Order: sequence, then C-alpha cells, then structure tokens
Amino acid sequence: MAAEQRNPFKIVQGQIRQAVEALGLEPSVYEIMKQPLRFLEVAVPVKMDDGSVRVFQGYRSQHNDAVGPCKGGVRFHPDVYADEVKALSVWMTIKCAVLGLPYGGGKGGVACNPKELSKGELERLSRSYIRAISQIVGPEKDIPAPDVYTNAQIMAWMTDEYSQISQKNQFGIVTGKPIIIGGSLGRNEATARGCVITIREAAKKLGIEIRGARTVVQGFGNAGSIAAKLMHDMGAKVIAVNDTKGGAYNPNGMDPDALMKHKAETSSVVNFPGSTPISNRDLLALECEVLIPAALENQLTSENAADVKAKIVGEAANGPTTPEADETLFKNGVFVIPDVLANAGGVTVSYFEWVQNLMNFYWTEEEVNSKLERMMISAFNAVYEMHKRKNVKMRDAAYLVAVERVANAMRVRGWLG
Repeated sequence: MAAEQRNPFKIVQGQIRQAVEALGLEPSVYEIMKQPLRFLEVAVPVKMDDGSVRVFQGYRSQHNDAVGPCKGGVRFHPDVYADEVKALSVWMTIKCAVLGLPYGGGKGGVACNPKELSKGELERLSRSYIRAISQIVGPEKDIPAPDVYTNAQIMAWMTDEYSQISQKNQFGIVTGKPIIIGGSLGRNEATARGCVITIREAAKKLGIEIRGARTVVQGFGNAGSIAAKLMHDMGAKVIAVNDTKGGAYNPNGMDPDALMKHKAETSSVVNFPGSTPISNRDLLALECEVLIPAALENQLTSENAADVKAKIVGEAANGPTTPEADETLFKNGVFVIPDVLANAGGVTVSYFEWVQNLMNFYWTEEEVNSKLERMMISAFNAVYEMHKRKNVKMRDAAYLVAVERVANAMRVRGWLG
C-alpha cells in the first residue's frame, strides 16, 4: 500500500470529501474542513534528572470550532507526528458532531517515550507542554484530555500549570482529571463503556446474542482492558487479548480481572495462566463474534482485512482500519462500528466533566453512566438509520451525519458566504 494511502491525514481528507459530495454541499465546506483552522508546532524543553535539557517536539491542532470550543486528547508517544495530530483533530470534529456535542475537534501530542522518563521528568514535560500551548487553549477555547500514554495525573499537572499561569483555579482547562480536582466519575471507563454500548446495540440489530459471544481485544491498555471486562460482565467470552509484548489466547475464555492483575504484575498479558501465545496477525484472524481493535492506527489493512472473521468490529482505537480494509470488511459482511461513533464515549463524558466544572456541581457515577447510555444509543441509532437509508457503510453514515451538522453551523455563522 502506498505511503500516502496510509497517511491518516490523507485518509480523513478523503472521508470528508466523500461526505461533502454525497450530501451535495458547497465546495467551500470541504475547503474549510480539509485542514485545521489552526495548527501549532512547539518546542518542549525539559530539564532531565541528570541536569541536561532535552527539547521534545510538540503539537496542537484545532480543526474546527463552528459548533463550540475545540476538544481532544494529548498523546505522549515516540511516533507522534504532525499529520497524525491533524488527522486526529479532524476525527474529533466528526466524533463530537456524531454525538451532537457542542465541540469542534482538537488534538495534541508530544513525540517522546514516556516509558523512558522518570516521574519528575514526565511532570516537567507535561507542564512545559501546557505552557507552550497556553495561548491557544482554555475552558472556552480548546480543552485537552488524556490519550495514548497520558492519564489523570498528567492532566492534573497540566491543570495546575495552567491555573498558575491564569492566577486562579481553571479546572475546566482539561478533562480526564482526578476526581478531587474536578474530574468526573465514570470518565476512566467512558471510552470502553461507550464502545461496548454500541457493540450491544449492533448485536441487537444483527440478531447476535452477546451472552457467550467470543470476543477478541487487540490492545490491552485502558480502553481495551475495560472493554474486555464490560463484555465479560455481559456474558461474552473473552478468548484473546494482546499488548505490545505479545498475546494470550484461550478458546474457553479468560477472566479480564485476572488478566489485568497479571499485566500489572508482569507488565504484559503474555504467559497468562491457561493461555497460549498468539501473534497479532493470528489474533485479528480468529473466529469470533466481536473484535475490538483498541491499539493504534492502521491495524486492519488490505493485507489482513480478508482474514477477519468477526461479525462485529467495534473500533475502540482511533483510525485502526484503512479505507481499503474498510471496503473489504464491508464486502465480506463484517459490521464495523467506526471509531468516530464507537469510541466517542470518552469525549462524551469529557463533555459532562467540563459542564460540571463550569457549573461547579457534580453528578453521581450512576447519573454519568445513564446520560452516556442515552447519548450513545441515540447516536448509534442516528448513524444506523443513515446507514440503512443511504445503503452505505456505517463509517460513511457517521460522516454524513457529522459533516451535515458542522456545515449547518458554518452556514448559519456566515462562513460559507
């Protein structure tokens, strides 16, 4: 496959163009939405424990704020690069619009390996990054959140640094914070919970029984491990999982709680008692009812999509399926719940957290989960109805729903002339 086809920014631009053309919208809609309204590239200097100073490359992309402030995570990963961050910010615009949230898309990242940094170095990196982007973010401008290899503690450091710059507490500057400083109950599980809700709704439409459904999870991080647990709690059978070090397979099913404990103790799911090792390629090709890609982009490609035997693919990760793979899966009758819908639970509860911060009134976990359930079901049904009405893939249907909403906002604001 050509490098350009694998480039996530080129992929998402093609998706936007297709939606604009399918909806018969003005060409200016595509011209505005094909790139971020604002993209910032920053140097992130960090004093290391040995006294030296390293300068990391950081980014923040603000794609579109027609319906509200930008919203999106910050990832710390060695492979972060400009086009990836831009693409992820576009996907956030689509994701927020699919759910009907009053947000546009944003995304950020720092090219680094957090596993090689001490806690002190990680804190100084987090603070340096938020300082570097502080002029363009804020509770009413752009609200970051956790993403790959970032977490509540990192959000707490960023909140504190921004609050010091502002000379007042600014808990609404980021979401995904610890509960004690304005975090929302239910946020940690939200991405996985939203994904599992959409899988459950898809199973109903397809006549698949969740109880006993063989489930495979690629990527046993936060989203993957919680999705495995939630599927298990509904009676599904988790038969295979993997992480960056390898995989574990047991056709009789595995207990996700025990898997999490094993990973916490050994840093991997590899050698989980009762399991056999499995390669990533073989894991994706297993006979199963549900496959949950919860790792990084471009995991299902033209090389392996034909091997996928799952009935439902619920994309907990961002951009795990290339356009060629998507076409193959569609032709083979695999029901794909696209990332912009399947993993939108995280940004939905981030929205709830932000609302709670702004009004300084906080909800119970039951209230949060109940509101998330309603919004995920409503979004799933809107996309499913578009999918049936237009006879298009679920991914295409999600883009049609989202682009139309953003275009309407740009039109009434006068952006389209």
